[in-house]
Amino acid sequence: MHLKYKARIVMLGLMLISLFSFSAVSSAEELYVENSLNYVDGSMDVSNGIPDNAEGVLRKVRERGVLRVATEPYFPPQEFLDEEKEGQDRFAGADMEMARMIAERMGVALEIVPMEFTRVLEAVAEEECDLAISALSFMPSRAVTNELSKGYYYAGDAAGSGLIIKAENAENIRTIDDLADKTIVAQSGSIQESLMVENVIYYQEFRRVSSVSDCYDAVRRGIADAACVDYETGAGYVREHPGENLMMVEGVAFKMKKEYEGDRIAGKKGELQLMYFVNGVIDEMISKDLYHQWLEAAEIRMGQLNLE
Repeated sequence: MHLKYKARIVMLGLMLISLFSFSAVSSAEELYVENSLNYVDGSMDVSNGIPDNAEGVLRKVRERGVLRVATEPYFPPQEFLDEEKEGQDRFAGADMEMARMIAERMGVALEIVPMEFTRVLEAVAEEECDLAISALSFMPSRAVTNELSKGYYYAGDAAGSGLIIKAENAENIRTIDDLADKTIVAQSGSIQESLMVENVIYYQEFRRVSSVSDCYDAVRRGIADAACVDYETGAGYVREHPGENLMMVEGVAFKMKKEYEGDRIAGKKGELQLMYFVNGVIDEMISKDLYHQWLEAAEIRMGQLNLE
């Protein structure tokens, strides 16, 4: 063969190799992606457990044989403590059942790590835990610092946040304008804190507390005049604690943007493959309507424990 033809063949071969290599790299880079809101809505088939090509935190979970989940266990019926049980079985609620399902699909043991709500996202960012499952709402700021899953629970028409006050103050607090000379409170790091900052311009003092139960306590004790809480959860608390003389303010509701709705699972930023696995479990859970079944079971158990 003429030398110039041999050179052309070699050049063509090098071009094909280069093209193949570029395509392989591009495919790998595009396999796990975030959407335009910076959360992960793609998913993978989890029927065979953690894939052989697992990387990052997902690989570490498989090697360790344990999935570590951070939560604040004081937001029933999503998460609460069943004091009649011991060890890891104490952690109850729909979110905790979902955590168990994720660990089961991964083929590893589960370790639920309780902590204050303000710590759950830091815990996964710093790899103290692998996932945070704690009724987390989508917030753009959270999507910047943590990897977020697709939504798995939507409260429906009742979705949103509102004000809980003492019933005796019903005439004094009817609108957000009535908060101008009042002390208000919200859980630090929560969507309710963000909604209050966004919607309430005038107030006397804005206090942050570490848990939702602290919000109820602050209003009950008169430390705060009003607290911003999840409307559905707050209404349930009022209904089940008539002796505390609390009420939700009618007509005051703070709505998050439609695209932000849905509780999410969080992981370390950049752990896209891990979120694809989590979303695969969420897909299965939703297709079988398991989360609503877990919510119903949690509410029954709460009634047995007198926790409502």
